[in-house]
Amino acid sequence: MFDLFDADATAIAAAVRAKKITAETVVTAALTQIDALDGKLNTFTNVLRERALQDAAAVDRAIAAGQDPGPLAGVPFAVKNLLDIAGVVTLAGSKINRDNPPASTDAATVAALRKAGAVLLGGLNMDEYAYGFVTENSHYGATHNPHDLSRVAGGSSGGSAAAVAGGLVPLALGSDTNGSIRVPAAFCGIFGLKPTYGRVSRAGSALFCASLDHIGPFARSVRDIALSFDLMHGPDSRDPVCSPRPPEPTLPQLGQGIDGLRIAVADGYFATGGQPEVFAAVETVAQALGATKRVLLPEAHRARAAAYLITTCEGSNLHLPNLKTRPHDFDPATRDRFLSGALIPTSWYLQAQRFRRWYGDRLAELFQHVDLILAPSTPCAAPLIGQETMTIGGQEMLTRPNLGLYTQPLSFIGLPILSVPVQQSGGLPLGVQIIAAPYNESLVLRAGAFLEQAGVVAAPVARV
Repeated sequence: MFDLFDADATAIAAAVRAKKITAETVVTAALTQIDALDGKLNTFTNVLRERALQDAAAVDRAIAAGQDPGPLAGVPFAVKNLLDIAGVVTLAGSKINRDNPPASTDAATVAALRKAGAVLLGGLNMDEYAYGFVTENSHYGATHNPHDLSRVAGGSSGGSAAAVAGGLVPLALGSDTNGSIRVPAAFCGIFGLKPTYGRVSRAGSALFCASLDHIGPFARSVRDIALSFDLMHGPDSRDPVCSPRPPEPTLPQLGQGIDGLRIAVADGYFATGGQPEVFAAVETVAQALGATKRVLLPEAHRARAAAYLITTCEGSNLHLPNLKTRPHDFDPATRDRFLSGALIPTSWYLQAQRFRRWYGDRLAELFQHVDLILAPSTPCAAPLIGQETMTIGGQEMLTRPNLGLYTQPLSFIGLPILSVPVQQSGGLPLGVQIIAAPYNESLVLRAGAFLEQAGVVAAPVARV
């Protein structure tokens, strides 16, 4: 019998297209799952029940008429609520945005998946304005990790990661500025892709930091990540940074293996400051990939600092009018960080941007000698909800800002990165970043597919 909740998006679409199951049956089952489990997880901020059933029925009619419903026929999906959904107010995790009119059209990425036959079920919880790593939202509540309901799902795309990990949907979209796809993917034990900056359109999304923001997918298999990426990438005149460079499709390359790939492990900064188990996870992946070389990413600690400065300056500038007139309507944690960003001297921001160019050039030189680099996704497994501090290596530090320790230095130069899940026996999942030079998503996905086939990484549904 076809098991909907152990199937990935690719398998669901194949079953629908082969008439083994109807799209309406699939979507009804997903809605039932949401009704049963989301009271525990708190992933959805709105569920488009009637619209989803209508869209599923349309897929079934197309199949009955002999028409091609698309490669994601009948696949339920959901999106971080900073992506526009036609007829729905785009919350971006905020209270303030409730006063905005509903979106007139779907975001570019939402439209691309719907055009491919996927059925949109609703919007997902997030940190307010995408500024955070925990999805503990003062307006909409905390999203809970399906592996342990007392722990965070990560952020800022926590609702997206938890919905996939908990089996509510097989596919979800999120955004990544400093790690907001990779951190929750790691904590929730699933796959998450941050594409090359400018390769996937951000049209119809509520931006947080325009020079750093990416849109990308979460899924429980590498082939689902590759398929959704292939459907979404490409130039878009509505997003001024969306690259016109024609990319090659990633799906045909998943079976090529890792022969000929030069793979190294990030040393120095990326080999310190974390719990021992996160480095053990990196070594597990490195051994499976035959990666024995170690490389240093120069000035990674300064890269993280520069990414923080750019983020807080651009974010605070974007929300400055509301900070002046409606400060009490912000999540307090978000408001305080935006206010501090508004006070940073312009010269600091400019220096961070100068460093950004220098750092990008150094990593471009490094990628002349390696194809892929491995690094931890987070310094620890998912912390407890409400946990203000954590102790790593004998040092006590604030939890929230340090969860992006290993993602921030890689974000602000736009590299494609896949976070792959390493499941610990009896413990919480961890993530490992597979990093490539810009426009080389095919390489990170090839490595991810190899690891998945070898059983080194996997994303089973967490039974809540």
